[in-house]
Amino acid sequence: MQPMMSQTDTGLNRFFAKVYGYMGLGLGISALVSGLLLYVFQATMINIMLHHSWVYYAASFIEIALVYSVSTTAWKNNPMAMPLFLFYSALNGFTLSFILAAYSQTNVFAAFLTATLTFFAMAAIGVFSKRDLSGMAHAFRMVLFGVLIASLVNIFLRSAGLSYVMSLVMVVIFAGLTAYDNQRIRQVYDQSGGQISTGWAISMALSLYLNFINLFLSILRIFAGNRD
Repeated sequence: MQPMMSQTDTGLNRFFAKVYGYMGLGLGISALVSGLLLYVFQATMINIMLHHSWVYYAASFIEIALVYSVSTTAWKNNPMAMPLFLFYSALNGFTLSFILAAYSQTNVFAAFLTATLTFFAMAAIGVFSKRDLSGMAHAFRMVLFGVLIASLVNIFLRSAGLSYVMSLVMVVIFAGLTAYDNQRIRQVYDQSGGQISTGWAISMALSLYLNFINLFLSILRIFAGNRD
């Protein structure tokens, strides 16, 4: 019995490592692209901001379509899932550079550190929690839908107070979803008997990637006093 348990644990650990490896690769690509635009090709970024702002908005809309495309191809275990995920990561790095340009390096670093610690703390809760977190995740997704609607309304209201509250709520939402997604990794592994496709790993890496990015941006807005 003990060797079987050990083999199961080893397989699960490898699956976690695979998911986090893909997630880390995506974050690394995003960071590289953002860094290049912010520090190497700064003149190009400024030119886009001043004279070709449509490029940023077009990229943002393409990102939304890519999230759906990556998820769909990953569920089907399509070989295109990985190239699409990497392309999405690069494109997100591009759009992130325009957002990060509005904040000081101190705030960016502090937000990144806080987001990283929060992310891994919630990940640990998800991995080791015996309680089913699916109900909580469903509730958070419903709240997230409401926050997105409020964000659209606030484009016209431009309320700093509402923006601050939404950032706080977003931190709670994506921290909770991080815990749930890590629990789901274990559940999917157990339900499949350890026979997990690469597509599933990419799909889960995308979920964790999105959780981290949104957690980071929400904390950044809080630290900077929502000056954006």
